[in-house]
Amino acid sequence: MAQAFNVEGFRQKARARLPKMVFDYLEGGADDERGLARNRAAFAHWTFQPRRLVNVATRDLSIDLLGRSQSLPFLVAPTGLNSVFWPKGDVALARAARRAGIPFILSTAANASIEELADQAGGELWFQLYVVHPGLAEQLVKRALAAGYRTLVLTCDVAVNGKRERDLRSGFGVPFKYSPKVVWDALRHPRWTMSLLSGGLPQMANFANQDADNIELQAALLARKMDASFDWDALQRLRELWPHRLLVKGIVHPLDAQHCLDLGADGVVLSNHGGRQLDDACSPMMALGAVQAQTRVRPLIDSGFRRGSDVVKAMALGASGVLLGRPLLYGLAAAGEEGASAVLDIFRDEIDRTLANLGCASIRELTPEHVARVPG
Repeated sequence: MAQAFNVEGFRQKARARLPKMVFDYLEGGADDERGLARNRAAFAHWTFQPRRLVNVATRDLSIDLLGRSQSLPFLVAPTGLNSVFWPKGDVALARAARRAGIPFILSTAANASIEELADQAGGELWFQLYVVHPGLAEQLVKRALAAGYRTLVLTCDVAVNGKRERDLRSGFGVPFKYSPKVVWDALRHPRWTMSLLSGGLPQMANFANQDADNIELQAALLARKMDASFDWDALQRLRELWPHRLLVKGIVHPLDAQHCLDLGADGVVLSNHGGRQLDDACSPMMALGAVQAQTRVRPLIDSGFRRGSDVVKAMALGASGVLLGRPLLYGLAAAGEEGASAVLDIFRDEIDRTLANLGCASIRELTPEHVARVPG
């Protein structure tokens, strides 16, 4: 694998290997994609205020997360259809996470089933739940519990699918639609095409063979429609059903964060779904301070992270950890498990360098005093 020095380097490698339709699925956002740009621009609103004459000969990147210590301040975010980027993509990402000593969160829309991942990947596995249909959701929760998952992450920001115009233009979907344009694009990317053919066409493994006689459920699965009726009462029922750690992902409003905690959630993940749902939703980084002030709890956060310095800023402002999504998919699409591990190493190195130059020997010692808000 030719050397890439940063996440952008792996992004370029992924772009070269993937057909345009597939890369656009990975890269794209909702509507005019202002949310994508806003997520990245948010980090420029803060600069560092380094402290000097601090002994930083060794740096500690470990954190305490939900009562457990882990060696790095990030996790692998839940992402769907990963096998379209690399054969057995979910397993490859989970093994990279295990090697790094961090949790991997399996998406409901994964190409590996709950049971398959637990059997093949190892490490600390969490399960992310989309509520497509109440009956299916309960089945998935029970399967995750039986397979040994001990953290459930409910995604609550997909009442309906966002309008992703890149996908509408290309016709991206599962199963693939084979137009002459798609076939020609695949032929122009033979490495990707051969790996896809050898690994098998991806399917949503957690949806396979679920209640074959339930017409309503099958219709919901085929249309990939979310349960837009899911509300606070439904969250309370989910809390009663799941006996272990429960996080709610997709929160950006401080009062919503507080309500989740009041109903018994163990934490929240600040997220605007990577800019893929509501184009003009606020950046989670811009919501971080208000959510922490409201709840007095350090939330997890995602959306827009591309540098280790981004992670350090979020931790200084009160995040408990960062979920990494697209950056790891760039690595996966470029070079499979090896590429995903290389991206994790890049984040590790950049965080370590940032801490050293910031005059902070431990990520646990970061405070808002280490950053300054840019005026305007």
